[in-house]
Amino acid sequence: MSLHVQQFFDDVLALPFDDHAVVGNAYYASPQPDSVLRLRIDFAPTIRHGEYDGLRLRVIHPDQGVVDTVILPFADHGTFTRRDAARTLGAGSDGHAVFRDWGDRHSAVEPPWKGAQGTGLHTAIHRYARVWFPGPWALARSSRPQAHTALKAPAMPAGNTPARSR
Repeated sequence: MSLHVQQFFDDVLALPFDDHAVVGNAYYASPQPDSVLRLRIDFAPTIRHGEYDGLRLRVIHPDQGVVDTVILPFADHGTFTRRDAARTLGAGSDGHAVFRDWGDRHSAVEPPWKGAQGTGLHTAIHRYARVWFPGPWALARSSRPQAHTALKAPAMPAGNTPARSR
């Protein structure tokens, strides 16, 4: 695969993990320093060779192997919404919400995911990682502000209140 994988993970996703490496076509991270679990992210292939429609996230244990897997489709996270709108590719059209590492004459100059927006994927990966790797890294690098809870309204006093009789 002639992809610029490091560029995708650095530029498009900008993941918050300090301890990470790209090996081949996969991104490996140790989000929690004391954990034996590792996070692996690679491209989720379609049934066509060299075509990808999302990211596959795996939590890996060194002795037990893959502990959990989830697929994050590009279509569900708005990754290629702008690109596909500019090309007038709607849902169900060939090439919608996918990228291919073949057949593009510009592939040597531009990566096949040109025009990708990584915000939705970044947020989904962050949320997934917080489940498997809870800890201070999740709080320190959270891009979303903490949710504010609504104040509870005082309860109505019990007593003589007009009510329907049956």
